[in-house]
Amino acid sequence: MPPTVIDLRRADDPRDVVHRAVQMLAEGRCVGFPTETDYVVAANVRDPAAVVRLTKLVEPRRGEPALSLALKSADEALDWAPHLPAPVRRLARRCWPGPVVTLVRGDAPEALVHRLPEAVRPALLADGRLRLRVPGHPMLAESLRMHAGPLALAEPLVDGRCATTAAELLSRAGDGVGLVIDDGGVRYPQEATTIAVTDGSLEVVRPGIVAADTLRRLSSLMVLFVCTGNTCRSPMAEAQFRQLVAERLGCRADEIEQHGIVASSAGLAAWAGAPASAGALEAMAEIGADLAGHESQPITDALVRQADVILTMTGSHRTALLAQFPEAGGRVEMLSPDRQDVSDPIGGPLPTYRACAAQIRGHLLARLATLLDAPSGRDPGGKTRE
Repeated sequence: MPPTVIDLRRADDPRDVVHRAVQMLAEGRCVGFPTETDYVVAANVRDPAAVVRLTKLVEPRRGEPALSLALKSADEALDWAPHLPAPVRRLARRCWPGPVVTLVRGDAPEALVHRLPEAVRPALLADGRLRLRVPGHPMLAESLRMHAGPLALAEPLVDGRCATTAAELLSRAGDGVGLVIDDGGVRYPQEATTIAVTDGSLEVVRPGIVAADTLRRLSSLMVLFVCTGNTCRSPMAEAQFRQLVAERLGCRADEIEQHGIVASSAGLAAWAGAPASAGALEAMAEIGADLAGHESQPITDALVRQADVILTMTGSHRTALLAQFPEAGGRVEMLSPDRQDVSDPIGGPLPTYRACAAQIRGHLLARLATLLDAPSGRDPGGKTRE
């Protein structure tokens, strides 16, 4: 029987299309979906017969699984790859859903792949590695949300490239699918970027829509310092953190991003574009830190979402931040390990700024080793794994 094709652009209610797709997946049928970068074919990962049909649509690359595992969100990644390296955890939180595919170790005894039917595992696990993906297209994302468990994905190639239209997918998949959801051409007609971690460093296995430089930045440790106006305390904390990290790494303060560490600061009540206060400029200049180019910025959802560690100057800052962004709870701490407030020097004489800078430096020194290692114990959502 030829596959049914539904033009999503003409559907009266996309929810009906989702229900139909989920029902077919539950019945063991294969369904073609659009993603941001290509058209894929999905099947219930717990149905061996459906998974075998998927494998016939692809030619496995050497050392890689034949199929990808599509997850609902980055939060699920550690269930399938319990020892996910820190750079990939950071990427997962910042890039998923999105056009990034990761090759990760998935053969740990506690990994969920071992709970799948034995006949399914060879299609998803090769050389101990899984290929994980969290597609961002709303149709596939909603189908994943309603389906019980993840989906296996085949990414068929047409003339050596990914299928970017429903017609191209049909030309390759033919009767191997029961339903194809047509949403026109994909948004980014280019292969998703595939990465792996080798010896602790990210490696782009196959270039794609997300550039390597962007991936390196997004896999960096991002530390955000927060105060009120972002003109005194948090800029001084950011500047001194850069100094201390540079000393540890043996580089200049403006080179730490090349080593995978990004520092920034913001204020809960900051105006955008204000310079650092005169006292902060002078206190930092005395220790060789330059705040001349600093411009204040207000705290934003994007800054909070991307930060691995958020350090506030006072307890009230932490409380206010968590009230506004409760989802960041596992990543927000006071700068002081002993939960002591850093006094605000605004309007005070230079000695007050010096004392504030020294207080901040002491807290940073007490935290530095933990700060640089902290994300290795955090999952993509910021929760700590035992």
